[in-house]
Amino acid sequence: MDFIEIIKGFFLGIIQGITEWLPISSTGHLIIFEDLLKLNLSQDFINTFFVVIQFGSILAVVVLFFNKLNPFKKDEKERNETINLWFKIAVATIPAGIIGLLFEDVIDELLYNSITVAIMLIVYGVLFILLESRKKEPKTVDLSGITFKLALGIGLFQVLALIPGTSRSGATIIGAVFLGTSRHVASEFSFFLAVPIMFVASAYKLLKVGFAFSGLEIAVLAIGTLTAFFMSLWAIQFLIDYIKKHDFKLFGYYRIIVGVLILLLYCVF
Repeated sequence: MDFIEIIKGFFLGIIQGITEWLPISSTGHLIIFEDLLKLNLSQDFINTFFVVIQFGSILAVVVLFFNKLNPFKKDEKERNETINLWFKIAVATIPAGIIGLLFEDVIDELLYNSITVAIMLIVYGVLFILLESRKKEPKTVDLSGITFKLALGIGLFQVLALIPGTSRSGATIIGAVFLGTSRHVASEFSFFLAVPIMFVASAYKLLKVGFAFSGLEIAVLAIGTLTAFFMSLWAIQFLIDYIKKHDFKLFGYYRIIVGVLILLLYCVF
């Protein structure tokens, strides 16, 4: 029986690792698969599990982009550019951080459900398709072109991701492209923006709930986090390669199809 719970943690880690970075909503998919792969563990642990396994995902970003994110470079110019980038990331993190802390319980109680997920999947799927249908050249084609004003604007879009089913990466990518960045810049900045917000969320949840987990719960959490890390390495690289030749419409269609299927299943069952 314990082995089954560990297998569930493994599969949930796969889902987290893939869906966190593709603009299709990791929280939404985890809510859906939580019903299918229901963990037979305490509710406090389950709530913690779905937040803390995100740590594996952000660790993948740090590993893949260590050179861009490392503020301790020997070259002074590169070091200053990286520190400047981190300040912009910090500015972009502020809106979602404040709103998330103030309304976390309300959001969990009222919006953490499959219907909300389905609606948001469809809404943002349509937005992706509409956004990519525009014929507009991006103004910002590299990270150095992101100003503090633009970073704050992207951060405001990230607030929308507090609604389950929206997708943090989806909201920030849509926001960044809408505000004039290229798809590549939007994706990279979205990756970097996840690091502080997800790290703080994971740490806050652990401090709030505590560390009094059973041996099985620790094993499930470790397996889920480690799996999320390796799957995130693949998903990030996949998205980087994908957007070199394609736009985001495919993700929009996927979101709409999944959202409609969830609504149909909910109506039937």
